[in-house]
Amino acid sequence: MQSFQATSASSLQNLFWGKNLSYESCTLSRTQEFIPNLKLPPLGPQRLSVQCGVGFRPCIDIHKGKVKQIVGSTLQDSKEADTSLVTNFESDKSAAEYAMLYRDDGLVGGHVIMLGADPLSIAAATEALHAYPGGLQVGGGIKTENALSYIEEGASHVIVTSYVFNNGQMDLERLKALSSLVGRKRLVLDLSCRKKEGEYVIVTDRWQKFSDVHLNEKVLNFLAEYADEFLVHGVDVEGKKLGIDEELVALLGKYSPIPVTYAGGVTVMADLEKIKVAGMGRVDVTVGSALDIFGGDLAYKDVVAWHALQNSLVL
Repeated sequence: MQSFQATSASSLQNLFWGKNLSYESCTLSRTQEFIPNLKLPPLGPQRLSVQCGVGFRPCIDIHKGKVKQIVGSTLQDSKEADTSLVTNFESDKSAAEYAMLYRDDGLVGGHVIMLGADPLSIAAATEALHAYPGGLQVGGGIKTENALSYIEEGASHVIVTSYVFNNGQMDLERLKALSSLVGRKRLVLDLSCRKKEGEYVIVTDRWQKFSDVHLNEKVLNFLAEYADEFLVHGVDVEGKKLGIDEELVALLGKYSPIPVTYAGGVTVMADLEKIKVAGMGRVDVTVGSALDIFGGDLAYKDVVAWHALQNSLVL
């Protein structure tokens, strides 16, 4: 397994900090946002916003307090034993250790996802946010009642799905309230989807339920008014290492008016290039189960090097 040591940290950080290039050139900028009466963590970058680009977004998936890689479509809402749960990997490293790895490698905008917002998972996620204040986004059970608390703990953004896409429908009042509460620039909408009758449809409740919202140009433009970024898992291929959903990546690259990250099916380095091409250089990528730091065969250090190369090409 890849050692938890920094991989060219100083050179990577030089690519990120202080750059401010155009959306079309697909790079990063560092910005700070002010929310009245909100005390942000004093250490590290207070607000890192990825403006656009093609690059690698790391992840930390937490289940019952442990860092795991799970086939998301096998998660259930039932409180009974997880008899149908398919776990690809369970780490002996803490969420905070992964956060420090990403921090030292200068990786911005990673996702901390609580696969069930139980006390152990909340504690692990909070420790990760403390380890890399301003550098990570957090999702899982986010709602108006707790969203600000995660920002206060160090999250750059909160990620939300089921709270907004409630009972199979988009709850516009909830979306407006959450966007107003934390600020549009701190909200990421998870638009993970599956194909139904030939079209991509947003799924909720641990990806078990289809909503009535189709993922298309009109919907992406509408939702972009309330969020800073989109996160989209290709649920049909996620966690299965079957290859990426190029059609979905192409849709996101063509129609998303704000930064968007795709997750699902990456297995080899060539998949990263496929995402770059299909997404027209406008879609970031998350890699999970395939990485050697999560028990897979794809070298984390190679993905970090690829990420650095993408940014160097537009400097």
